[in-house]
Amino acid sequence: MEEMGSAGALAPPEPSGPCADIVIRPSSDADLAAMVAIYEHHIRRGVGDVGEFEEDRLLPDDLRRRRKTMRKKRLPHLVADRNGQVAGYAYAVPFRKRPAYRYTLKHSIYVHPEHLHAGIGRRLLPALIEACAAGGYRQMIGYIDSENAASLRLHEACGFVRVGHLPAVGYKYGRWSDSVMVQCPLGSGSDDQPSTWQKPVEALVAGHDWTGN
Repeated sequence: MEEMGSAGALAPPEPSGPCADIVIRPSSDADLAAMVAIYEHHIRRGVGDVGEFEEDRLLPDDLRRRRKTMRKKRLPHLVADRNGQVAGYAYAVPFRKRPAYRYTLKHSIYVHPEHLHAGIGRRLLPALIEACAAGGYRQMIGYIDSENAASLRLHEACGFVRVGHLPAVGYKYGRWSDSVMVQCPLGSGSDDQPSTWQKPVEALVAGHDWTGN
């Protein structure tokens, strides 16, 4: 299942209650195998982002290259660590390649099937938003399977709004899939003109540099 972002002003919730044992940190090469296993579970069995369905397996080397590219673009790649286990991960990529869209991102969040309903998404999503806003980005887009009610609720709770409904744009598991497009502003959003890119060294997530450097 893909649980997907909100306004940059959102702060990560305080680590209390059921989320007390969850630590959000930058991913590392040591997390690659766990992230691949989570991804494969949801792509093969779950209801996720209809745009992410792939016939070919995602290999650790593929994910390693993606993380390296994200760091160069000041894009966060985060994991939720729960008692030493990767319970979920989240990342953002450019929405489109053309320069006009350089301040807009598309994001994804995946939660380990054994850690659903434990507050993983509600910790990962605000942290991802905060890191992207700190990098100077202004908008975040997500595409969610219309039947993924948990992901839709998560995003609405974090400030996303539905901006589009795309009927029957995907086909997987023997059925046509509708996709819901959601969007939220980062930082000041469209209220002012973008300035030059901010340096990423000051942005922290749970005490760590979100770039993973």
